[in-house]
Amino acid sequence: MSCLPALNKFLQNYHQAYLTTLGELPRYYPQGEPSLCIQGEYVEASTEAVSWLPVKREPPGSFANVEHALELTLWPDIHPFYGHYFAAPVLFDSNWGSGELLQVWNGADFDALQQNIIGHLMMKQQLKQPLTWFIGLLDDGEKMLTVNNADGSVWIETPGELPSEQLSHSLAEFIAGLSPRIAPPVKHEELPMPALEHPGMLASLKRMWHNLIAKR
Repeated sequence: MSCLPALNKFLQNYHQAYLTTLGELPRYYPQGEPSLCIQGEYVEASTEAVSWLPVKREPPGSFANVEHALELTLWPDIHPFYGHYFAAPVLFDSNWGSGELLQVWNGADFDALQQNIIGHLMMKQQLKQPLTWFIGLLDDGEKMLTVNNADGSVWIETPGELPSEQLSHSLAEFIAGLSPRIAPPVKHEELPMPALEHPGMLASLKRMWHNLIAKR
């Protein structure tokens, strides 16, 4: 089952939760990056947070180029999860803790995301670990949420290590178990990389890690 219906519902519930509780849309610091999902006037030089709504991409984004570059097939959920919308990251509460799901802000963000997923997959190949791709972060900032590329299950994973805890059998099931979390927008702050036992993998992993942290 595709994760798209669950993602559609969560995004709808997310914005409704903000409207019901705060009487306004969720806000996000674009940091000079335009997006079709910005509501109202966008001023590039502004340092203020913007209100946003998810916008469907036409045509949807695809990871076929990543599959071709790495000569592998990605679990199909990656295409609707990252390719269907332009949106800001969305915050959640769950039985596993609080965190955020990553989304794509604009076309340049999608290109950077693809590069970082390639770096992550290459790292997993070099470490001879099962292939995964990331979908978000938990609030402690050191643990990723990843999808096992072999079967679509969702896991907690620390960069450079094996996934440590399975959270659900599918991405659709995982998203269905999330509740929107209402919080003020937070500006990006550069955070240190976690300690790694494989410094030779640092270049690829650093690209991935900084892209994740930049969305917080």
